[in-house]
Amino acid sequence: MERPEFLRDIDRAFSITPCAALLGPRQCGKTTLARAYVAHESPDLPRSHYFDLEDPTDLERLDDPKLALEGLRGLVVIDEVQRRPYLFPVLRTLIDRLDAPARFLILGSASRDLIRQGSETLAGRITFIEVTPFSAREVGSAQLDMLWLRGGFPRSFLASSIENSAAWRKGFIRTFLERDIPALGIQIPPTTIRRFWQMLAHYHGQTFNASEIGRSLGVSETTASRYLDILTGTFMVRRLQPWFANIAKRQVKRPKIYFRDSGLFHSLLGVTLRDDLLVHPKLGASWEGFALEEVIRLHSADSEDVYFWAVHQGTQLDLLIDRGTHRLGFEFKYGSAPRMTRSLAKAQQLLDLDSLTVVYPGDQDYPLAEGIHARSLKSLVDTAADAPS
Repeated sequence: MERPEFLRDIDRAFSITPCAALLGPRQCGKTTLARAYVAHESPDLPRSHYFDLEDPTDLERLDDPKLALEGLRGLVVIDEVQRRPYLFPVLRTLIDRLDAPARFLILGSASRDLIRQGSETLAGRITFIEVTPFSAREVGSAQLDMLWLRGGFPRSFLASSIENSAAWRKGFIRTFLERDIPALGIQIPPTTIRRFWQMLAHYHGQTFNASEIGRSLGVSETTASRYLDILTGTFMVRRLQPWFANIAKRQVKRPKIYFRDSGLFHSLLGVTLRDDLLVHPKLGASWEGFALEEVIRLHSADSEDVYFWAVHQGTQLDLLIDRGTHRLGFEFKYGSAPRMTRSLAKAQQLLDLDSLTVVYPGDQDYPLAEGIHARSLKSLVDTAADAPS
């Protein structure tokens, strides 16, 4: 599947800085995207300009990274860069040469927080691009249900059957726990982090209580928070921070958590078939997390621009996108016809929202009150697909 928006993002990144970084979860399509960019922009790129750090030969070639890289010209690609964080100071030296003959496209399966040293070393010289699994805008609104059930990882979404999709996700989870996390230098027994991840499935769409989940696991609150940091930093979980309004009411201060890929969430719940999902107690939470992630992507919102809001008396807002000059509010309802509620009116009033949208899995858009509308997720996706890039 072609991903032209990400290819344009790489072009824009190189117009700003000499180094572009594609960051995203394992198996989300970063390598395929890089190869597509190379095929279009540098079709004659020599083999010596492409380094895959999961390939023992390429690792050996970079035993002396300065010697291996300083003579290269044009585009240089380094895949799975988080495996060799000592490369970042070398890249800085090469980028700062007066002639600057090379551009660097680096790929990583960890967030800026987990490769903080690298992001700090290359400050002002690197542009980060987050690559996600397939989104609804990419696959089209006609395939929303399949995307929700299978998730957006290419091999899961494109599998020939739901059984093959589920088998791929099961293997992905095992490899992620047994190989990918240790490769980041994180020494936690796979069985422990798997138990934590499965426990998180029951907190999906809820506030994260580190002390409660720590007690269940037999670890400290600090350790439970560290485990969450790992899953957040590897793009498995979204930690949605609370928004604080200047009001007298007591507001919720803990973050909410969501699985970023609905397919992995369903795997950890033990759900394979759509019929099983439709009768599962986590049905509403599953759809809320799926729709929330899609809305964030449709608005190209960064993680630091998205929040939720809630007060202990019950008024809440599932998603607030803060654009500085604009505040967009969203509620997510799994139902056939959302209605106006007191909570919606309070959220609009107290948060001074420019718009408030109730997103649901129906077919029609209609107003609920002034400035408050019900919109189908399909309609939002179709509108975004028709908009110029």
